[in-house]
Amino acid sequence: MYPVRQMKIPMLRCSAVYEIPRMRNTHTSKITTSRFDKILIANRGEIACRVIRTAKRLGIKSVAVYSEADRNSMHVEQADEAYCIGPAPSSQSYLRQDKILSIAKKSKCQAIHPGYGFLSENAEFAELCQKENVTYIGPPAEAIKNMGIKSTSKNMMMEAGVPVIAGYHGDDQSNDTLLLEARKIGFPLMIKAVRGGGGKGMRIVSKESEFSEALEAARTESEKAFGDSAVLLEQYVSDPRHIEVQVFADEYGNVVHMFERDCSVQRRHQKIIEEAPAPGISTNLRSDLGATAVRAAKAVGYVGAGTVEFIMDRNRNSFYFMEMNTRLQVEHPITEAITGLDLVEWQLLVAAGEELPLKQAQINYQGHAFEARIYAENPRKDFLPAAGKLWYMRIPDITDKTIRVETGVREKDQVSVHYDPMIAKLIVWGRNREEALAILRLKLNDYNIAGLDTNIEFIKDLCSHFDFRRGQVHTGFIEEHRRELLPKLHVPSEIAAQAALATILYEDTNSLRYSLATVDPFSPFATETGMRFNHPLMRTFSFDVCGDNIKVEVRYIEPEIYSMRINEIGPWRRVTGMLKKTENSLELCTEIDERIVRARIIKILDKLHLFTKDREWQFNIPRTKFSHSLTQKSQHEQDPCKASSPIPGLVDKLFVSKGDVVKFGDALFVINAMKMEHIVRAATNGIVENVLCSIGDNVPKNKILIKLISEKTDTAS
Repeated sequence: MYPVRQMKIPMLRCSAVYEIPRMRNTHTSKITTSRFDKILIANRGEIACRVIRTAKRLGIKSVAVYSEADRNSMHVEQADEAYCIGPAPSSQSYLRQDKILSIAKKSKCQAIHPGYGFLSENAEFAELCQKENVTYIGPPAEAIKNMGIKSTSKNMMMEAGVPVIAGYHGDDQSNDTLLLEARKIGFPLMIKAVRGGGGKGMRIVSKESEFSEALEAARTESEKAFGDSAVLLEQYVSDPRHIEVQVFADEYGNVVHMFERDCSVQRRHQKIIEEAPAPGISTNLRSDLGATAVRAAKAVGYVGAGTVEFIMDRNRNSFYFMEMNTRLQVEHPITEAITGLDLVEWQLLVAAGEELPLKQAQINYQGHAFEARIYAENPRKDFLPAAGKLWYMRIPDITDKTIRVETGVREKDQVSVHYDPMIAKLIVWGRNREEALAILRLKLNDYNIAGLDTNIEFIKDLCSHFDFRRGQVHTGFIEEHRRELLPKLHVPSEIAAQAALATILYEDTNSLRYSLATVDPFSPFATETGMRFNHPLMRTFSFDVCGDNIKVEVRYIEPEIYSMRINEIGPWRRVTGMLKKTENSLELCTEIDERIVRARIIKILDKLHLFTKDREWQFNIPRTKFSHSLTQKSQHEQDPCKASSPIPGLVDKLFVSKGDVVKFGDALFVINAMKMEHIVRAATNGIVENVLCSIGDNVPKNKILIKLISEKTDTAS
């Protein structure tokens, strides 16, 4: 964790003084009340662990709540007490206000910290806490209510003189009115849910013909996520920057800002990497952003931690109010990194009735910080999220105080289909942006995960992009540079040689283990010496990697010495090597033509993960003829006439019935999973032969849900 400035909180007798690198501040606040000795965290995952950590440092006991799916989770392990609140779906567990409050009272908690997501911006929950005489560690219900409804918040901001982008925020939600207002604003424009955030209920509409379908999709997603289908319309700023300012306020009218963060680089309207301070922002512009954010907080009578989000025209540097998040943000650690402050500690102080510990003039920043969100997802499949077991996980060394990892999972834990697929946040600090970015790239190489697809390699490529290194970021950055960020990968010959060597050494290791265990001389695992596997003189490996088939020919020269050739071209290369056990993985040391290279390897089922100093490579290792034939059959069955679920989830909508005629690209059904809506479309023209699911069904990944008769087949018959 980053070192923080010393501050005191009710019930805290002493607190250590920490230093952020090359920066020290010895300011302390005065104790005026002793209100909290136990708090409940109404959340899960990494944010629950984050709050628990500060609570422990301050001598405050923590109570966790968990769903049945989270029974063995990290936040449950770290809390002083933990209580089950229901089944896995959040609607039956983490969103159950009555259960959470009942547990808070039962466990004698004086306050509830909502984290972010779930109930963190729920005004009704804040009101219920007040009614039950339990402190809600967040802003007043009225502020949540006003800022949670985007149309209301924009009207309030205009009255306060805060710049707001042109749009329609009215109560008339009829299709005709919205279309009329859309024409007035002009295309392209944004449709946004009036409640919530995280990209839910948001659509960009480039032309009028797309408006009706996008409106319906935004309404449906908003209703499901926030229980409200109302939307607003906004002028769309092409390739804008997303700049947000951290604010804090107390109940005595003191409001400060803690500078800005740039959160422009996004996919699916959700942030993927953030930095503080924002690159390319002048001193005057920074001051203007901060002052405007403070004015916005004062306009709504704000108390606690909040974030005022602005959309900025990157060409003119003009900025407009977008929304205010009335909670702690996912990316708050980078603000902590540059200021040396613990924002959770500030939340607890303010909730306990304390004044803000510092005045605006006392808050400064030093250096630069990045946060990379590590997700279980496949960037090469349109960032499709993944669920399953984290079979292997190695995190960077965090003994260096400039590195921080926020996570709620451990190796062998499950990434559940019921919740957000974020695995962790990697936060780094440097003396300047260039140094911080170099540290981030280096530490991402040390973050190794196997068992699920992740976006780690994508973030590494993103951090290496020329425009990103220059700070030329905007919300359309990923789409603009998609080809460069997701290039076709070509496997270097030395990587293929390492994969072949790793496979051989894995076989040797397993054969030795079985030969030592068997007493049967006729066992296939028995050897002449009982110590070594007898290799054939010549062998060929066929690896599936990056969509290509790589052929590696291997000649056995003498024990532990091989000659290899890749794809029957180029010279035969002398290869030797060994496996070394390190912690929970194996290190492969390979000498190729008198050059030594090292990599960490892990083999899970039929997949070999090779973690080099530059990137991860995944090899589907050779199978038996039987299993290979099954794979071929499975691939053959994935034809365009069979529409399958791309991810485990709930069938939310069906757009077709048996006998319907569909065209290529028509929506067939929607799968709702991992806080996302996945629309599956027809891969060919045809007629619906059969619908194999119903709305509300829970389906596994790759289950065939709709069968089509293609036009070609029908014509041929």
